[in-house]
Amino acid sequence: MTNPMKLTRGVFLALAMLTTVPMAGLVGAGVAQAATSQLVASVLFEGNQALSDSQLSDLVNVGDQGTFSEGGVAADAENIRQAYLAKGFKNVSVTTRLEPSDGGRTRIVFVVNEGQRVGIAAINFTGNNAIGSGTLKSIIRTHETGLLSWLFRDDTFSDDLLQVDRGLIQLYYMNHGYPDAQVTSAVGEYDASRNAYFVNFTISEGERYRFGEVSVESSIPGINTGELGGIIRTKKGETYNYSDLSRTQEDMAAEAASQGFAFADVRPRVDRDAANAVFNVTYLVDQGARLYVERINITGNEKTRDAVIRRELEFGEGDPFNRSMLQRGKTEIEALGFFSAVNVDLGPGSASDKVVINISVIEQSTGDYGVSAGYSSDQGLLGELSVTERNFLGRGQYVKASVSASESGKSVSLSFTEPRFMGLKVSSGFDVYYKTQSEDASAYYGTTSIGGQVRLGLPVTRDVNLSTFVGYENKAVEDGDNSSQVVNDGDSFNKGWLGYTLSYNTLDNQKRPSEGITATFTQQYIGLSYSNLSGGSEFDNLLKTEAKARYYMPLLADYNVIGSVKGQAGVVTSLDGGDVHPFEAFRGGSALVRGFINGGMGAKAPTTGESLGYTAYVAGSAEIEFPMPILPESYGVRGSVWADAALIDGIGNVTPSLVANPDSIDDNFKSSVGASVIWDSPFGPLRGDFAYVLNQATDDSTQVFALTIQNLL
Repeated sequence: MTNPMKLTRGVFLALAMLTTVPMAGLVGAGVAQAATSQLVASVLFEGNQALSDSQLSDLVNVGDQGTFSEGGVAADAENIRQAYLAKGFKNVSVTTRLEPSDGGRTRIVFVVNEGQRVGIAAINFTGNNAIGSGTLKSIIRTHETGLLSWLFRDDTFSDDLLQVDRGLIQLYYMNHGYPDAQVTSAVGEYDASRNAYFVNFTISEGERYRFGEVSVESSIPGINTGELGGIIRTKKGETYNYSDLSRTQEDMAAEAASQGFAFADVRPRVDRDAANAVFNVTYLVDQGARLYVERINITGNEKTRDAVIRRELEFGEGDPFNRSMLQRGKTEIEALGFFSAVNVDLGPGSASDKVVINISVIEQSTGDYGVSAGYSSDQGLLGELSVTERNFLGRGQYVKASVSASESGKSVSLSFTEPRFMGLKVSSGFDVYYKTQSEDASAYYGTTSIGGQVRLGLPVTRDVNLSTFVGYENKAVEDGDNSSQVVNDGDSFNKGWLGYTLSYNTLDNQKRPSEGITATFTQQYIGLSYSNLSGGSEFDNLLKTEAKARYYMPLLADYNVIGSVKGQAGVVTSLDGGDVHPFEAFRGGSALVRGFINGGMGAKAPTTGESLGYTAYVAGSAEIEFPMPILPESYGVRGSVWADAALIDGIGNVTPSLVANPDSIDDNFKSSVGASVIWDSPFGPLRGDFAYVLNQATDDSTQVFALTIQNLL
């Protein structure tokens, strides 16, 4: 017979969102009427707003059992209460009401009095003389109640979270020159009059240190210490950084293994020179114990396949055991972004020379649904709906599908990446897209494009990656009123490309860097053929080269003020010695100098004023990013001031059978200054740029404000 409670829960699951929360029980008046065991007709909930019926239904067991007792109902009520406590409802109460139903059964009603949700009124720090409170608030998981807390529910107090915060604060200090820093106290005090917590951290910073002399010593005959020294991240004179110390240890162990010394044990010996506030570091590379991995046990991965975790270890059962390599593997597993916690323990094997590695993980959501809207000066109102899964089917694969639309066009795209093609440290993937651009008042012609590319990437070193790609696109032109000087109605363009990208990245944080360099160098061969309705056709062979680099540095690290400088250059040339079609010329506006629209700089056609682009550029930018005054840093809102400048050239090479408007190129130097608001929104990192253009040509098209996606490069 079908259990009626199962049907009820099925309806709840279909109507509400699911969130699983651990819990325990409290019971109110009415349970005393129950016999020791009665049949359950249904389970209902009253008064619940913060948690849905479906969520509460998952917390009670009485419906699954078909019968109930006083103790069972009491336990379920306590489970509900604990779930509300975890959501920040400190004053919640849960009572039960029993109602007779048909067939001698009983309907159980859990009555919830939620009370007001408890927030965090303030987070205070004592003893943090070197690092500002705003910076510390931005790195911890506990957040103050603010304007958007009702939406994000990120201001719930938790003692467990407080202990995590202690570790985060201490690690931040250790990575910024304070190896002796300690959080001596972390407490949350509840104020009933304000129905809120006050959180207080007491910090002992200690002295600030730098690295002194750094060297490598080894007792292993034949090992190349010069190669080991070349991967050291702890440079003399730089601020003490615990993470750099650990990463160097891991990298050295990997390098020693690549030289054939699998049992090499790397240990940094740190000698404190308190008088000069420096740590002299000697990396000792010795022969470690000859241990072998007998077994690797992985638990907690309900979705992610074991193979996805195992391949990050770079060793398997039967291989030599190396503690530094294990730590490096743990770091790589954490970097996947699939788990909220990764724990590694060692156990004895079946023999004295064998060990068992136990890895436990806690999975977290890897899927994102993005909905964004904005305004672009060249496209008008625009919006995008996207679905992203970073761990597709538990295989570690990346999939993204998106649909976007604007006043002038629409697009559909799909991307897929396999990070370990054929089990190797090689990534592969593809991108396909379909785009339409309408012919309207802001566009001289419309286009319909369909294309895609295949990618293959592999690491050269830990910081350098090589990516190769090959692709094809067909673009059809619609110019119903024959208003364009660049193309004709019915023109068809077939484009094929083949190229590579070298990327270099030493950023300390891939989302919000404060130190390091990111750079790319891209070259691609382009074959472009185009034909018209009259049967005429042409073919171009082009070589396009671009280089970009950005360097991040802490200006006022204690106050989370970050500076960056960026340089970029590009050139596209015809291998046949002819012209470059405007479709393949550079047309970057705000990506080069903020304040210019896309296609807003460069030569213009003499009659229509269409943008023809340019074939060479060199540009630079400087920016200072800082926490937004007044707003808590937990909101992810920051400000910046910046200056951009560029020099464009090659105007005469992008005008096939055209003569550029002389007034449109009377100044090839472009520059602007401005300020920006940057928000780590739920839809992705957004930035709004307010620009004031200093230098421009007569016919350049500019804009005061632009909303774009934040780009690290």
